[in-house]
Amino acid sequence: MIRLIAAIDEQRGLADAKGIPWQGRIPTDSDYFRNQTTDGTIVMGFRTYEEFEHPLHDRQNFVLARAGTPPLRPGFGAILDLGQFFYVHAQKTVWVIGGAGLFAQTISRAEELYITQLNGDFHCTKFLPEYGDDFFLGSGLGSHLENGISFRFEIWRRKHHSCGSSDREGDLSGEVLEDAPSCAASA
Repeated sequence: MIRLIAAIDEQRGLADAKGIPWQGRIPTDSDYFRNQTTDGTIVMGFRTYEEFEHPLHDRQNFVLARAGTPPLRPGFGAILDLGQFFYVHAQKTVWVIGGAGLFAQTISRAEELYITQLNGDFHCTKFLPEYGDDFFLGSGLGSHLENGISFRFEIWRRKHHSCGSSDREGDLSGEVLEDAPSCAASA
């Protein structure tokens, strides 16, 4: 299963030229990220990799690289063919953690989006692609306020348009906010 995990502002903003504007200001989000991604394989873009001094502990860490990319630091593996990587890891949980370019390349393959939705506009220049047409809000984990930043955790699930399939299978803990579209509604 492919899952994207990101914190975004009200404009779907992820970052600006200097990085993530709220970096280090909402430790609850950092804890949430760590707890969610503990069981799975991590995939990141090269610029995201450059922000990490060390790989995330107790997880396989992979970086989307191009031919000619300098050797990666110990603990990081290179991905040269993203499609092949997902094929080989089809039976595993893969967490795509950014950045914006990698999200754009992988959102069409994702089954779930783990979104930390920040209230406000942080004037970002890098954005998560639009996802509302392809995903439904499956659950939310309440509102939080930390260091003047209001946010909530949301889990979005891919809409499956074939009748007989359930978008609610394996429901994660949390409050169900919206049901998946029904087949009757699309008929």
